[in-house]
Amino acid sequence: MTTSRTFEDLVAEAAAAPVEGWDFSWFEGRATEERPPWGYARAMGERLAQASAALDLQTGGGEVLASAPELPRLTVATEGWPPNVAKATALLHPLGAVVVASPEDAPLPFADAAFDLVTSRHPVATYWDEIARVLRPGGTYFSQQVGPASVFEIVEYFLGAQPARTRNRRHPEHARAAAGTAGLEVVDLRTARLRMEFHDVGAVVHFLRKVVWMVPGFTVEAYRDRLMTLHDRIEKDGPFVAHSTRYLIEARKPGRSPSP
Repeated sequence: MTTSRTFEDLVAEAAAAPVEGWDFSWFEGRATEERPPWGYARAMGERLAQASAALDLQTGGGEVLASAPELPRLTVATEGWPPNVAKATALLHPLGAVVVASPEDAPLPFADAAFDLVTSRHPVATYWDEIARVLRPGGTYFSQQVGPASVFEIVEYFLGAQPARTRNRRHPEHARAAAGTAGLEVVDLRTARLRMEFHDVGAVVHFLRKVVWMVPGFTVEAYRDRLMTLHDRIEKDGPFVAHSTRYLIEARKPGRSPSP
């Protein structure tokens, strides 16, 4: 695929685009990503419909939680980035959900055994001890997470080859072990490797501005030469192909299931 737009036009547009929340509609027609086979949002919605008190961690702009057909009577979401807190509040408050501004690495500001369901889509980090603490006996943690070496074709294009320890940092078996150490029983763990295509360099710029941990400190100015080379490569050879990795994990706190 080729584009008639110049490198400067594509980069300028991507650099000016807003990056708040987890709305990826900007990528329409410019990048694609294969979806995991398990349908996280649908499965989360099914669990929310059966819960009486639910907590969504690191909710972003609240888009995934808001997609649920039915929310429990008590629904709380946490978010640590101020622009996302504002966006999530505007989206979720009309649905009856409370949004709490809480740093990702701070103890959860909730009592022990406060929730029978805790969810999280693509958390930056998972604090298993805190999740176990706020779950009621019989309660469930349900999460879709980024797996090991996800989109590392892009990471390594900009940063060079990464050591094995970095590539394996998000391995699902590490999550299984951490959940067990926190006293939770993993009842489901699935993985997927998914094809991604970036059809222009602007899509790469927007992706790296939005998913900031991929290339820490990324700016167009710092990586202009690499971006120009990438632009020429896409113009000549077609989309830049990468692969995301995902895993679905469901963990249960032992004990009697909470009453409906």
